[in-house]
Amino acid sequence: MNEIDQFWQDFCKKNNLTNVSYKEAFQFGASSGWLASLVVEGKKTATTSGYVFYELENEELPKKGDYSIVLDENNQPVAVIQVQSVDVLPMNEVSEEFALAEGEGDYNFWWRAHEEFFTNELKPYGKTFSPDLMVVCERFVNLSLKNY
Repeated sequence: MNEIDQFWQDFCKKNNLTNVSYKEAFQFGASSGWLASLVVEGKKTATTSGYVFYELENEELPKKGDYSIVLDENNQPVAVIQVQSVDVLPMNEVSEEFALAEGEGDYNFWWRAHEEFFTNELKPYGKTFSPDLMVVCERFVNLSLKNY
């Protein structure tokens, strides 16, 4: 059993969960170590991703109730999160309150960081960033912080 699956099994045992699985194990964004630490500290409770990438990669959108494992910069599991809500909207309609829930800084920092990230990620697909880029806004809870 690999380290990620062991982390999941330990989590399930600790929380008396049976017959459930995690959707994915992943790193957040361009600064995966820093972002993972924000999740671990309970400061990051939301994330924004580009809707177009789900289409281009033929991937399902996240759903309320999905479990995922957050990995740090060394691909080590650090937290189990569960999606609480998912909304798809233009980036320029994301509220300041939501941006602050990402735990990374103020709204202007959030905007600049996401504009730069999406600009770089869209290039290989021959696409460009625009302020009305459709984004997927997820709220989640870090279940590793407590027993439920």
